[in-house]
Amino acid sequence: MKSAVETLNPTRVKLTVEVPFEELKPSLDAAYKKVAAQVNIPGFRKGKVPAAVLDRQGYRGFALDEAVNEVLPRAYGEALQENNLEPLGQPEIEVTKFEDNAALEFTAEVDVKPEIKLPAYDGLEAEVEDITLSDEDVEEQIGALRERFGTLKDVERAAADGDFVTIDLVAKKDDEVVEGAEVSGMSYKVGRGGMLDGLDEALVGMAAGDEKTFESELVGGELVGEPVHVTVKVTGVQEQELPAFDDEFAQLASEFDTADELREDVRTRLGNGRRLEQAAAARDAVLEKLLEQVEIALPESIVTDELNARRQQVEQQLMFAGLSMEKYLEEEGQTQEEFEAELERRVRDAIAAQFILDEVVKAEEFGVEQQELTNHVLMRAQQQGQDPQKAFEHLQEHPHHIQEYVQEILRGKALASIVEGATVKDASGNVVELKNLRPDGTIGEPAEEPAAETAEEEQADA
Repeated sequence: MKSAVETLNPTRVKLTVEVPFEELKPSLDAAYKKVAAQVNIPGFRKGKVPAAVLDRQGYRGFALDEAVNEVLPRAYGEALQENNLEPLGQPEIEVTKFEDNAALEFTAEVDVKPEIKLPAYDGLEAEVEDITLSDEDVEEQIGALRERFGTLKDVERAAADGDFVTIDLVAKKDDEVVEGAEVSGMSYKVGRGGMLDGLDEALVGMAAGDEKTFESELVGGELVGEPVHVTVKVTGVQEQELPAFDDEFAQLASEFDTADELREDVRTRLGNGRRLEQAAAARDAVLEKLLEQVEIALPESIVTDELNARRQQVEQQLMFAGLSMEKYLEEEGQTQEEFEAELERRVRDAIAAQFILDEVVKAEEFGVEQQELTNHVLMRAQQQGQDPQKAFEHLQEHPHHIQEYVQEILRGKALASIVEGATVKDASGNVVELKNLRPDGTIGEPAEEPAAETAEEEQADA
């Protein structure tokens, strides 16, 4: 087999492959056996019909087509290996020449990983914002905890912001009730927002038995974004009473004996959370510094596919949140063009980062152990709310996902290596500690180095 490569652009190539007819013969023999097992020809047992007889019966063309279909993917794979190409996506294959007893020629156009000259990635410098944690932040968390243990009592007055109301609600379009836009006996916290524009404003000042109609836009369903008339009736008003934040509450709501201990624990947990947020910002800042040092040609087909996937993901998230795209852009203070430009920038950076991290994996010769893969599968199952046993069963049925998980782990190792080798400071000039960062935001002790003899023994065992 012979192959040649033509570079169409930095991320797309055209392979021209020639396969001698002799290399098709094993596949041709297999094709004849397949035909012989399916046809009935007088004088011959099924499956024992000679190839020459099948040719006279007109099956030569079918056998040749079967042989070519079997040889093409194998020859394509061998051509990729011969030319050290890493394909991205499926190829566009065209048979350019094939005649009986003559060589098979075909071309394959495919996107490939671009060549990357890996920049120096050790000792990068980046900056992140300071960690801020105020007393107001702590009190806000304490307030949320008190609300979890709050009680509701009926009141004989108009609803105010923060009250809970029981409502009947119906939306109409052209005097017709909109399907799925009618509820009754629903409990709603005034001022919560996120349901219908204008609802909170309408509810303030309404007492039990009051009814009001206002104009709004639907945030879901087939008529999303359409103007409708909404009628809301209040059937009850309740006021939330919060427990006092004292030692008795601390014992009820936590494992602590005093309110001071609980407050300090809230402060510690918030601080750890802010450390994790800062670490995530540091990771992004370091990766951004690395991306600034290298120009990478990106396959436009990959960019387009990822952009479409991201748009669909955003639309689903907005739908679940009860927001239209127009409302979301209004809240973010963005135009549609600005949103699209920002989305494309993020997609291109993400794809470029993957290519760089893959090169770092090769350079550092990172690997994945079985326990690491198991832990990663368990983590993904937990994130997706999936039963771990079903997650492993899914991998057995779809083994190609294992390679995807392995790639995620390797890229994670590469990024961790780059970040830990970087110097990141906050806005005040303090070095941000990123090594041995635990999932709860605390810093662990460095792993102890094994004694020389123990290390040698482990190496010998390995």
